[in-house]
Amino acid sequence: MSVSVAGIKAGETRESVLVDDLKRTRIVQYAGASGDFNPLHTDERFAVEAAGYPGVFAHGMLTMGMTGRVLTDWVGTEALLRYGVRFKAQVRPGDTLAATVTVESVEDTPTGPVAHFSVRTVNQDGVEVVTGTAAARLEP
Repeated sequence: MSVSVAGIKAGETRESVLVDDLKRTRIVQYAGASGDFNPLHTDERFAVEAAGYPGVFAHGMLTMGMTGRVLTDWVGTEALLRYGVRFKAQVRPGDTLAATVTVESVEDTPTGPVAHFSVRTVNQDGVEVVTGTAAARLEP
């Protein structure tokens, strides 16, 4: 999959609901897949009693991965040059997350056109949980 420079314009957006009612099971599955078994993500008692949090919360990289899927569904994994985020708020079981990816600019470079994106994911209360940027190579 590739996107041509003619097929993408500054200001275009893609939006997607990433998850509706995030289940603890999905968080634990991610812990297994990633090898990150930090008890803050999987052990309610530890998160509350030992660490002082209101409960377990999702791995930041799980949220980043779900957010990135909106971008790669649009431009493809092969075209992606850069993707980085800032984690702004914790994601908890029961949260619904929605992402917006916006084309900020399209630039001509010596190696071909590159699209620059902003990414933003919010929870059901409109709280930003992830913000970031990305760049993707476009077909001329």
